Amino acid sequence: MEKDLASSGDATYGVWSEQNAAATQAGAYRWIALFIVWAAFLLSYVDRVAWSTVAAPVGASLGLSVAMLGAFVTAFYSGYVIANVIGGILTDLLGGRAMMTLALLPLGVFTFYFGDTRSLTMGIVIQLAMGFAAGADYSAGMKIIPAWFVRDRGRAMGIYTTATSLAVVLANAIVPSFSAQHGWSNAFRMLGGITVAWGIVSLLFLKNRPTQDQPPARNSATEMLGLLRNRNLIVLAIAGCGGLWATVGFGAWGNALMTRQYGISPVVAGSIVASFGIGAVIAKPVLGWISDLPGVSRKLISILCLLAFTITLLIFGACSTTAQFYLIAPVLGAFSYGYLPVLMAQISDASGKRLAGAAAGWTNAIWQMGSVVSPLAVGHVYGGTHSFMLALLTLAIGPVIGMAAMFFVSKHISRE
Repeated sequence: MEKDLASSGDATYGVWSEQNAAATQAGAYRWIALFIVWAAFLLSYVDRVAWSTVAAPVGASLGLSVAMLGAFVTAFYSGYVIANVIGGILTDLLGGRAMMTLALLPLGVFTFYFGDTRSLTMGIVIQLAMGFAAGADYSAGMKIIPAWFVRDRGRAMGIYTTATSLAVVLANAIVPSFSAQHGWSNAFRMLGGITVAWGIVSLLFLKNRPTQDQPPARNSATEMLGLLRNRNLIVLAIAGCGGLWATVGFGAWGNALMTRQYGISPVVAGSIVASFGIGAVIAKPVLGWISDLPGVSRKLISILCLLAFTITLLIFGACSTTAQFYLIAPVLGAFSYGYLPVLMAQISDASGKRLAGAAAGWTNAIWQMGSVVSPLAVGHVYGGTHSFMLALLTLAIGPVIGMAAMFFVSKHISRE
């Protein structure tokens, strides 16, 4: 009897030891998983904003009018919107690793060939293809992160979204200077090659979930359609659309507006927008971490951040000197991206882990509608008025709408 009990105890201890070892291994690996999806998001975003850093000088050489400088950005986000809906559903079906790889490899190839652009039509077609290829990387990341992070999901989202703002820093710090020395075509070829390489890294080293977790049940069409009727997701989609109207619009036009309006060189304008990105890099993980704290309202943080975003846009619009732009840019960057991890955490909370990919895909598709329209809208406003302030006022409309939408989000979204 005692022998049986001892054997039973040994077996129990063995199972416990295996589970504990698996949990420890998962705890260590989750940071590797976060780094892989973060770096993928970083490269994807560098690829999409690289054009904005050289739009003014290169656009002139391609014969593009001022109003059409944002056409390539709009083309990218048009493909991106479509791919987010499809990619979100496929991410839940195929897994985050497969979709991350399927996003990065073709994105790298198309980015490489964008360097051969010689006309407006050719550039629009390639940027459309780039956006369509990149559309699944966001959903893949939003699927991977909730699988590995639970209580500290807001912090993980904050770290994940630093990729977009750091991409702004890197693109503005590297692409204009590299283009001046080696040509803008070679800059895009370099970016394309690096993106393909990271797609291979994702395929080889990314894991969908901890080994001790059971594979999720297959999502039904009814459940996915139910996401479209989720009031919290609908309102969060509208809020994000308003926010990204201004975030992407500024990213697309910030450099060109300062260059055209005040004669600031592309390299100096790039360094100003790089400082804008630094503010965002700092703000995102901080706000994500704060949103994880017990009793803290993610809804309230989102509202306050969008309000501050609106105000700092107007202050930036009143600036006219390089010193003023350098002073305000980091603050603007903090608020122009700071709301994103908090909104993303709320979307994950509202949908649950099993439907995280599909929910991220369709809400981000709505978010990116602002990204599609904003660059062209700002281009037409500035092209018709040549008013720096009116261009910034056009951008400020977005976060005002986003802030109003947030008041309709439930106060009691459960945190899985």
